[in-house]
Amino acid sequence: MKVFTVVGIHFSGKTTIVEKITEELRRRGYTVGTVKEIHFEDFTMETEGTNTYRHKMAGSQLVTARGLYETDILFQEKLSIDEILKFYNHDYVILEGVSDLKVPKIIAAHSEEEILERLDEYTFAISGRISNRLKEFEGLPVINPIENTRELVDLIEEKVEDYVREPYSIKLQIGDRDIEMVPFVKNILLNTTLGLVKELKGYEEGKDIKIEIRAKRG
Repeated sequence: MKVFTVVGIHFSGKTTIVEKITEELRRRGYTVGTVKEIHFEDFTMETEGTNTYRHKMAGSQLVTARGLYETDILFQEKLSIDEILKFYNHDYVILEGVSDLKVPKIIAAHSEEEILERLDEYTFAISGRISNRLKEFEGLPVINPIENTRELVDLIEEKVEDYVREPYSIKLQIGDRDIEMVPFVKNILLNTTLGLVKELKGYEEGKDIKIEIRAKRG
């Protein structure tokens, strides 16, 4: 399974890029899955008053709606991308707006400043609205997703390798609240914890590690 992400601000052309790449990959005979990151706090696919909504409000932690032509599974939590990818078994999985996973990246942008804000060693192409006036940026190809879809997908076939799942993920909670961490902080916490725990007797590769710190009261 090959995984890559398309990142950029709103209306930079991310969804158009994902759409055109998906169409071309499917035309070439590949299976394709997608993941869309939504930053709207009130977003939900559930509708108040439906039977599945009533299941959720009653306390069900996993609700499944099985219809004639689709099956929708509703988790009552935000899953990590690594956990989400366990449900995929496609030739390619395209992530839109996902920036917390170290995978090859296409930047969608209006301006050079937007590119520089997101540019790193994982970037292999630039696209979106800026492709109407640039063909290259700091040695990276700038490709129009509509006019040059085939060229963009040729590059994807060349640059995107099989996804290797990270052996560990990490989650931080304070009280009952999940704490969001940027990738830099997450990596420091994960690597520091693993570095210490691996030296302890009883450590087993691939086993879950749980550390609980309780506040003293009274």
